[in-house]
Amino acid sequence: QVQLVESGGGSMQAGGSLRLSCAASGYINSIRCMAWFRQAPGKEREGVVYIYTGGGTRSYANSVKGRFTISEDNAANAVYLRMNNLKPEDTGMYYCAATESGFCTAATYNYWGQGTQVTVSS
Repeated sequence: QVQLVESGGGSMQAGGSLRLSCAASGYINSIRCMAWFRQAPGKEREGVVYIYTGGGTRSYANSVKGRFTISEDNAANAVYLRMNNLKPEDTGMYYCAATESGFCTAATYNYWGQGTQVTVSS
């Protein structure tokens, strides 16, 4: 089992920055990909970015390219999401997720954190 705990959410005005953290514990050696998802009120959950822990390959949603950056700290068993130039449409609950699958596709994520709320006002 793997446990994920997010932190760092909050309220911010448009144009501001936040950094989300995801601390992983448990049988983390099995993890091949980690990702951030988000869900806005009344909308479906969407993938924001994933990182392949084996080689560092990253893939970002078009809506966040150039503004968000995912990074990992293997010593701390943590993944971070730096969010710059935040927009109101970035508002939502942000979830950290992990999978043992090396394909990193959205359907494969079977470990989830409890989420952290990000609210961006105009």
